[in-house]
Amino acid sequence: MPVHNESQSQKMNAKDRSRREYIARINRVMDYIEQHLNEQISLDVVAQIACFSPFHFHRIFSSLTGETLNTFIQRKRIEKAAQQLKNNENVSISEIAYDCGFCSVAHFSRTFRKYFGLTAKEFRETEKAIFAKDGLYYSKNGQLTRKINQLCPDFRVQLCSDSLNQFNHSNFIIMDTKVEIKEMPEMNVVYLRHTGKFDQIGKVYEKLMKWAGPRGLLNFPQTKTITVYHDDPSVTAIEKVRQSACITVENDVKVDGEIGKMKLEGGKYAVGHFEIDEKGFEKAWNTMCLWFTESGYQPGEGYPYELYYNSPDEDIKRRFVLDICIPVKRL
Repeated sequence: MPVHNESQSQKMNAKDRSRREYIARINRVMDYIEQHLNEQISLDVVAQIACFSPFHFHRIFSSLTGETLNTFIQRKRIEKAAQQLKNNENVSISEIAYDCGFCSVAHFSRTFRKYFGLTAKEFRETEKAIFAKDGLYYSKNGQLTRKINQLCPDFRVQLCSDSLNQFNHSNFIIMDTKVEIKEMPEMNVVYLRHTGKFDQIGKVYEKLMKWAGPRGLLNFPQTKTITVYHDDPSVTAIEKVRQSACITVENDVKVDGEIGKMKLEGGKYAVGHFEIDEKGFEKAWNTMCLWFTESGYQPGEGYPYELYYNSPDEDIKRRFVLDICIPVKRL
């Protein structure tokens, strides 16, 4: 009987290790795709990155992501286009289409309308999302905005339509903080990725810390803890939004399983400092988004992130002390 139990345990460990390795390989593929959306993306190349044959890669990618490779590429291109339409008002729609990897404006226009239910021109002319509240996104003037594959606002629009006439920023913004433009350093990080609702990332951090501790990588306060946002939740459906739970590392670190490594680019960032509880993140990000509308800046290339200065477990009020850092460029 003990031999049987040991065999079962070995099988479970092998299964778990295999899944973690598969996830790590698919994460590398997704990162590659995001960095090359304006190029033709070859199945042979991404299969090679994942160390799978092209024949098996398709099935593995779909199994782990819930999307086919082509569907993922097309969605990321459309999401990038939507962000550019919001943030780069002086760039033509045709330039955005080609920059996001579409071979023709006609193809881009059909695809964009399929995802958003309106044309790129109509999308650009609608007020962009500034505030988030209860999973819905609103413009500066209280107009409900659309997300990808959300062709019609849901039933909650009717529940809150009367209140939009008395739209009040204080319902969304109650944080008084100074936002500064800072030159942030380049940082090397190891990460564990999370997809889905924001409030579940704590479990991912627990796994990351359990991996990093025995390897001598937790040297606080030199070690920084960072959450990187890969997707815009005002565009991407929440179940597809990806975050990376990260810690900084000084040297090149060997990673294994689903733990990956990446580099956060240095450069100019809008940085807002906050001391909040777990319910304050939405309002903190709202504060940053409102700042942009009056700043003379627009979001730049690169990932926004949260840089933490403490663990809430060590604070009697369970507060998070953090900076929200968003890459910027001049309007």
